[in-house]
Amino acid sequence: MTILIATGLKREAQILGGPGILAIPGGGRAQALEAAAEGAEAIASLGIGGALAPGLQTGDWVVATEILADGLSAPTDAAWAAAIAQRLPGARTGAILGSDAMLIRAAEKADAHRRYGALAVDMESHVAARVAARLGLPFAAARVVSDAADRDLPDAVTVGMTPDGGMALGAVLWALAKRPAQLPALIRAGREAEIAFRALADARRLLGPRIGRADLVQLALDVG
Repeated sequence: MTILIATGLKREAQILGGPGILAIPGGGRAQALEAAAEGAEAIASLGIGGALAPGLQTGDWVVATEILADGLSAPTDAAWAAAIAQRLPGARTGAILGSDAMLIRAAEKADAHRRYGALAVDMESHVAARVAARLGLPFAAARVVSDAADRDLPDAVTVGMTPDGGMALGAVLWALAKRPAQLPALIRAGREAEIAFRALADARRLLGPRIGRADLVQLALDVG
């Protein structure tokens, strides 16, 4: 049985994948997840995301109790979410907002936090939640903060990812050529992303080979 992980970037998938774990980059595409879901026992959404709540800093973790999106409020598997949160020191639990578009302005993030009360935002969790619900599979989500709520990101980051999770370097360079003043902010965003990627790698080790679900199996054995 496989645990399917939806994430955005190929780099995230490389960090998260392993025996019994199938990480799907470009996981904001339902077709990509459904095509890989045969034989899956559960679906998770893991990777980097943006903070919406003040106080969250780069490298902090948010473990979802529910996923919010347009007209969607999808609870996560409570026991699995608790097992993930227990293994990630300092993790905050609460709602994660799913968005089809990247929120790059501090004002946009503040507005989303006021409207939804979510702690963080990403572009895959709402899609993964819908797929899990359709397939009747347990679902969990957790995101490590790359950009804080008060951080504006440069416009160039919005063209930096291809639909399959690759890096669109040419598009970023073209965006910089049109607006060179973005370069300092882009460098800063890259440094903060590196912190988040390191935190993701640490979390992969802490969560264990089954992303916390081993805890649930042991609990069932103990109860039985």
